[in-house]
Amino acid sequence: MAEHNELGKFGEALAREYLIKKGYIIKKTNWRYGKDEIDIIAQDKDFLVIVEVKTRSSNYLVEPEFAVTKKKQKFLIRATEMYINFFDVSCETRFDVISIIVLPDKNIIKHIEDAFYPTL
Repeated sequence: MAEHNELGKFGEALAREYLIKKGYIIKKTNWRYGKDEIDIIAQDKDFLVIVEVKTRSSNYLVEPEFAVTKKKQKFLIRATEMYINFFDVSCETRFDVISIIVLPDKNIIKHIEDAFYPTL
């Protein structure tokens, strides 16, 4: 497995642990619909939370959360619509981003709730 894939999987594991500690219930991980993928689908009280995890080994050029482009948001929204229809979900949905920077001596985790909203 490529090094960036291993870093991504490590970041997703950190994000799951972080969410569980905050009281979230993890419903699915790496859920796919066609070519679209949702990293983490969780429940936070009355919200279905769609979480995109971005992990980097530095923030030298840009913070990881800025990698969630409009195009990526479109893919997440499309996959979420399919998930909601497939599992007949009726609660409100929220899109969060968890940004992780893995450094030699520590990991920096930033949780951005309501990171973006679906547009019509």
